[in-house]
This record gives sequence, C-alpha cells and structure tokens, in this order.
Amino acid sequence: MKKTLRPDAAITHFQTEGVCVSCREFGSGHINSTYQVKTETGKTYILQRINKYVFTDPKAVMENVGAVTQYLRDRVTDPTEILNFITTDTGEYYYVDEAGEFWRCYEFADGICLEAPETDRDFYESAIAFGRFQELLRDFPADTLHETIPLFHNTINRYRLFKEALARDAAGRASSVQAEIDFIMAREDEAGTICRLLETNELPLRVTHNDTKLNNVLLNRETRKAMCVLDLDTVMPGSSLYDFGDSIRFGAATAAEDEPDLSKMCMDLNRFRVYTEGYLTACRSLTEKETELLPLGAKIITLELAVRFLTDYLDGDLYFKTDYPEHNLVRARTQLKLVADMEEKWDEMQKIVAEEAAKH
Repeated sequence: MKKTLRPDAAITHFQTEGVCVSCREFGSGHINSTYQVKTETGKTYILQRINKYVFTDPKAVMENVGAVTQYLRDRVTDPTEILNFITTDTGEYYYVDEAGEFWRCYEFADGICLEAPETDRDFYESAIAFGRFQELLRDFPADTLHETIPLFHNTINRYRLFKEALARDAAGRASSVQAEIDFIMAREDEAGTICRLLETNELPLRVTHNDTKLNNVLLNRETRKAMCVLDLDTVMPGSSLYDFGDSIRFGAATAAEDEPDLSKMCMDLNRFRVYTEGYLTACRSLTEKETELLPLGAKIITLELAVRFLTDYLDGDLYFKTDYPEHNLVRARTQLKLVADMEEKWDEMQKIVAEEAAKH
C-alpha cells in the first residue's frame, strides 16, 4: 500500500515563494489535517490535507473553493479580504499524492478567531464579513457550484429522515421523548418554507457559506475589524436565510448548544439587532422577501439542527460525536428551547429587522 506523502513533500508541488524550511502542525481544527509552512524567503503558508471521510468528493470541494475565491479576488481592492489559494505546478487548486490524498495550500493570514463574541462589536464584525461575502457573490451563478453535501439544508428532507428514524426507533428511545417529537412535528410545515420558496423562485438561489459561525471570521489583531471569511469547504448553492440564521443560532444564543440547564438558553435580542445591523449594512442586494424572512431563517435553522440531533439520538448516536448517552438529546432540547424563545420574541425580531432595513 502506498503511503501518504509527508506534508513537507506535498508542499513542494505548490507554487510557493521559496523552499520550505519548516512545516509543523497548526491550529485546533478537527476535520482537516493542517500545517503551517515557512519558506526561506520568510513567507508563511497553510497546507491542509482534506478529510475524505467528511468530504467524499474533495475535487468538487476545491472546484467550488477555486471558482468562488477567484471570482472574489477579481472584485476586491484589498487582497487580504479573500483567502489566497496557491496553485500547483500544473495550475490546479489541489494536489493529489501517491496515496490519493488531497492537499491544498493558501497564504497564511495573521489574525484572531473567536469561539464566542467577547463584545457586541465582535459579533457585528462577523456580520459585516458574512454580509460582504454574500454581497460580493450576488451575481455569481450559484447553480454552477457542486452540492458537496447533498440536501444539507433541505429541511423537508431532514424531516423525512427524522420520521424514518422515529419509525425505526433503533435505540428504543422514542417513548421517552414524546414532548420533543410533538414540538418538532407541530412545526413541520413551517420548517419547509425556505425550501418551497427556493423551488418556486420566490427566494433567489445564492452562493452560501453554510457554516457562518464567528470562528470562521478572521479578525485583525489590533483593530478587531473583520479581515476575511474562512473555511470555504461548505460553500454551496442555497439561501441567504440559512447563513443569516446559523449566525443567529450560534452567536445570539445565551448558552452553549449542549447546555443541560435549559433556563440558561434564550436568544439575546440585542445580539440579534447587532448582527442584523451589520448584515444589512454589508449586504445591500437582499430582496424584500429575503429581508422580511430573516427571523424565519434563524428559527428554521435552529429547528433543523434540533431535528438532526434528535434523529441521531433515536438512531443510537451514529453521526454526532457524543460524550455521554443523553448528549444528543440535551443538544436537541437546547435548540428547541431556543426556537420556543424566538417564538416568544417573534414580534420584537420582526420589528428589529424592519427598523434596521429602513436605515438602508
């Protein structure tokens, strides 16, 4: 069996400035293997081996990444706004080694990433980053991108899978979560709204990031302003409402997604306003319908994740890594509590969106 090439060997196939003098593991990511490479010229690069278990078609992933980053690079004046991927000797955005492993390389951008907002300004800057990402790609033909994770945010399909898991009851857990099942099923029709509106073209198909958490935005160390959006592996066709909603689900929640004390979980309306202000400031091309439905995007994405967690719980925890037997159930309950809190604050959420939209 052929062995995977070492990272210091893989880097030689990319058009870097200078010869590699050091190559070490870097960062705390859990999916791809990441290395920081320094060359004799003083340049620093990031080299990654793509996890083929998570991304079963790395070529499609990198074709998406290459197309989007090149498109963005042609439309920005500051090159630090976009990750600069380095091509191989043959002009590709990826290199395949003797073992069939996929490697990619991009220029190292020095900055900070936060797991949670330390201030409202941090959250605002993430909204600016993702809003600008959406705005710059407003005319990109989204339907030309690969769907690297099929039906990822198709909530109708997520419900289908949930009902199949419920019927199987493989782990014998369904009878103990009837309240959660009832809550989810009562919202099935509403959960499919974005899917149906995309199908009828009442919502535009856009290039979406699909992992719009704060830690995927690089902030300037000194000014704390957003520099660029990171982790483009999940870039696919979708709805802007998914990206907006995931940011709110993650950044405006007052507790971790696996907090067992549900009394700690609610949606911070101030953080909702902060993000909405930043997003609408940076993304001016949203349609009236998209803007109107921003609160629904937050609710549906949160509900969708709850459905995924409970599906996995019913199946015996096959997908998400768990630390204890009820971990997925705890996760589902926190997301459902967040949905319920959004419903209680629905009028305020809609008012905030209307007020912020009126400013632009």
